[in-house]
Amino acid sequence: MEPSARIRRARGLRVEATDVERKLWAVLRARQLGGFKFRRQLPIDRYIADFACVEARLIIELDGGQHLDNADRDERRTRVLEACGWRVIQFWNTDLIDDLDGVARDILAELKLPAA
Repeated sequence: MEPSARIRRARGLRVEATDVERKLWAVLRARQLGGFKFRRQLPIDRYIADFACVEARLIIELDGGQHLDNADRDERRTRVLEACGWRVIQFWNTDLIDDLDGVARDILAELKLPAA
């Protein structure tokens, strides 16, 4: 996908955010989590990261049930993003639904780790 097409796709994904993405964005936006700035649906290489903190080089991916069948694809995506210098953490949608505070604590702990 060309860069301009990726940007258009990312913008569309922001508008069409899932309920779970909106729920996490409410925690991450406006530097609410530890003072870290996040962006959502950020194009990186050939992928679009669900959420990314550029300062900490941390990507947060939310995965629903459809990802059970795409584990190989997700693994390739993670390897490419890591090769670009990012750390990637993933949460299942159910993790967020069942324990938003716990997910926020896990993200904050990752943000405070020294960059590799």
